[in-house]
Amino acid sequence: MTEPTDGSETTDGIDSSGGTESSSGTESSVTTEAKAKPDTAHDYPRHWVADVLAADGGAVALRPIVPEDADKLVAFHSKLSERTRYLRYFGPYPTMSQRDIVHFTTVDHHDRVAFVVLLGDEIIAVGRYERLIGEGDGKSAEVAFVVADAHQGRGLGPILLEHLAAAAAENGLTMFVAEVLAENRNMVTVFREAGYQVSRSFEGGVLKLEFAIDPTEAMVSVRNSRERAAEARSMRNVLSPRSVAVIGASTDRAKVGNAVLTNLLRAGFTGPVYPVNAEHRSVHGVRAYPTVRDIPDEVDLAVVAVPAESINAVLDDCLDKGVKALVVVSSGFSETGMDGRQSERRLVHAARAHGMRLIGPNALGVANNDSEVSLNATLAPVLPSPGNVGFFCQSGALGIAILDEAARSRIGLSAFVSAGNRADVSGNDLLQYWDSDPATEVVLLYLESFGNPRKFSRIARRVARNKPIVAVKSGRHAVPPALAASGGEMDDSIVRALFEQAGVVQVGSISQLFDCALLFGYQPLPAGPRLAVVGNSTALGVLAADAARSEGLQVGDPVDLGPQAGPEEFAAAVRTALTSFDVDSVIAVFVPPVAVPVEPYAQALREAVREADKPVLTTFLAAEGVPDVLAVRGEDGHPTRGSVPSYPGPERAALALARAWRYSAWKSKPSSKVVRPNGIDPERAKTMVDGWLSTSAGRWLSDFEASQLLACYGVNVVEFRSATTEDEAVQAAEELGYPVAVKATGEQWRHRPDLGGVRLDLVGPDSVRWAYRDLAAASGEPLLHVQRMATKGIGCVVGVQDDPSFGSLISFGLAGVISDLLGDRAYRVLPLTEDAAAELIDAPKAAPLLSGYRSAVPVNKSALVDLVQRISALADDLPEVRELACEPVLASAEGAQITDSRVRIGPEPSVADLGPRRLR
Repeated sequence: MTEPTDGSETTDGIDSSGGTESSSGTESSVTTEAKAKPDTAHDYPRHWVADVLAADGGAVALRPIVPEDADKLVAFHSKLSERTRYLRYFGPYPTMSQRDIVHFTTVDHHDRVAFVVLLGDEIIAVGRYERLIGEGDGKSAEVAFVVADAHQGRGLGPILLEHLAAAAAENGLTMFVAEVLAENRNMVTVFREAGYQVSRSFEGGVLKLEFAIDPTEAMVSVRNSRERAAEARSMRNVLSPRSVAVIGASTDRAKVGNAVLTNLLRAGFTGPVYPVNAEHRSVHGVRAYPTVRDIPDEVDLAVVAVPAESINAVLDDCLDKGVKALVVVSSGFSETGMDGRQSERRLVHAARAHGMRLIGPNALGVANNDSEVSLNATLAPVLPSPGNVGFFCQSGALGIAILDEAARSRIGLSAFVSAGNRADVSGNDLLQYWDSDPATEVVLLYLESFGNPRKFSRIARRVARNKPIVAVKSGRHAVPPALAASGGEMDDSIVRALFEQAGVVQVGSISQLFDCALLFGYQPLPAGPRLAVVGNSTALGVLAADAARSEGLQVGDPVDLGPQAGPEEFAAAVRTALTSFDVDSVIAVFVPPVAVPVEPYAQALREAVREADKPVLTTFLAAEGVPDVLAVRGEDGHPTRGSVPSYPGPERAALALARAWRYSAWKSKPSSKVVRPNGIDPERAKTMVDGWLSTSAGRWLSDFEASQLLACYGVNVVEFRSATTEDEAVQAAEELGYPVAVKATGEQWRHRPDLGGVRLDLVGPDSVRWAYRDLAAASGEPLLHVQRMATKGIGCVVGVQDDPSFGSLISFGLAGVISDLLGDRAYRVLPLTEDAAAELIDAPKAAPLLSGYRSAVPVNKSALVDLVQRISALADDLPEVRELACEPVLASAEGAQITDSRVRIGPEPSVADLGPRRLR
């Protein structure tokens, strides 16, 4: 047990996630006198600074402690209750001595690390560890926490634990130790709920807890679960506020502040609305206030509609008022250039530091159609009717037109968010919210860029298991240059792979987005690809069948009822198709040959599909959306499930149905796990990489080094030798055994068979000498490789690239200039699951060549799957591997052999979705 420098005991507490009394641990007893040097007190890794979400959805700031925090720490300590101090210090400790203050605020960020959590300028939690020098292997540290009474129950303790464990791991620690009073059992619960395997011993009324800090699968699962809950809660603060202030509310109909206030009042928001206008006592008959500070009640949500140059004063008012969330519809930020981007960063930093989430700036606004909320804090005068579709639209400019189109198509919305510049809240936050929102059954995304694609992939993969996600990703040309420059743009083939791997239905336009929304929102998923086409138009029936077949659906001959078929005959044919065991879905084509009443046909169709558990789509009079005559009304009078969506033409209906089937097939497959191949040695590989990086900040490995690294994961390059003379080449060939190949080693000669940088099937010394002389002269380089001949096969390429947004991506394709020219490469985000590895091999358009195309012998695809799994494990274990290429990989019936590899290493990149929780 530690004695503080003035003689009092020290121990830190930790709040439990259940909101109970703070727990406690101890300050290290070994390094109390180890003061950090003044010049190292501020020398900490910048990635240790983070904005994070508490369990209640409020934002807080986390950073290492510095000596300038002394006054803040004293103020924090003075506000602790006697109970918390008792648990913190194991006894009375009313004031901190000057010596302790210096000790606690001056650390070396290696053996002694401390983090503070701040709300505004106030410390609300402190966590620290101290290495136990001289004990055991020197890789253990004592960890301790304390959380202000007013903020206990917000999950700040687990957040500190995550960040301290990550920092400790960076500094070579493997174990945490904590001591708590026996009466304070919550700390044990905190550690166990964090996924750690805690061992404990008891002596003298004190529990000693020990646990390894290496991230486990359980720990990562808990971290992600807490992140999910906090982000969902933060969005509830935005979409279900108890009160709303409109800052910049105006009587001028040309001002956005007027539009927002008008729409809020017209929608019938269920809470109080407070206009903020310094020049008027009321706006639209509602009492106005000069500033948000002057509002007598609490304000949950503030909609900001003032010029960008006035935003700082407004923000100060909101911070002092304790507003929980901001929607900034004002423009003039990052979309205008560098100055605007810097203003936007300051806006986000200030908002988060004071606990607020921010939508925008340059946003259209937010809406919630829940009857208990009735929120329309947007610039759109009319919202679509209530429904089961959640819609995230990044574009503010297109938002009004998109909402208008959704309303015309009768797509009912549960909630709508336009994030504008997406400076803080992104589509990832809304996915977390909609995942647990019972009112939302379908998610629509209109994306112009990605904030954190790796995190998007993780979240979307989970959400899509329960709710379809349909996304349209606009091209770079649709993004203003200032926004495109801020990052998030990537190759379309990578985006497609991301969506496919995550189960997201990707579409190419807004109309296709709504086509899928109609099907997902009103009809069940198809159980299979078998489609029946029923109609009274031969031409349209054939068109529907052809369109469906072109999308991969299985279609029998269309059922042509003829133009004279009546309502009952039409309904009977649809009913027969739905009851057939050979049919999974139906497209009903109806075009009256003459002007006849259509209501009887619509009623007959509605009745025919009323109890159906298979999707039915129609081209009823070429109408788009849900016609009144085909709508099934809910209790609120709006269309609900069972309504039959109509499409302008059979092609669009068939395309939507094919996408629904592909999603249904993806959803029905059980989730596969990440595979760890046998026969790998990650420790040896890590030692190698650390050794290479100790002498260089980053470089390409030599061919021998690359083959050694790959061998640690059971990936063997066909054996080769280096030669700088004819005699050495012959000696190498004799050692390897004939036949051999001689290869140029210059970078410009690799993977370019058209340049003639390789001589194959050499069977004797004379041919090796000739090959060496010829290639050395042609390449101008005496260093050549002599390699044992591999089994002939189909050339393939396996690669890993470090994407700044995704982290590591693995790619696969067939080798050759044609594949390169066409960009025929498949991508997946790491780590690979078992299914993803198999899908990667089959994904390139040229993949049929591997399966015995035109009676050729099929290759051993299992060997290729094993290869990409091993390379996936290598890249996932060693983030220092920034680029890797195995080309060519010769795939044959016997297996897969690598004849050349290249590996580039560098410092471990910072990937936003790895490590402890943080806002991007």
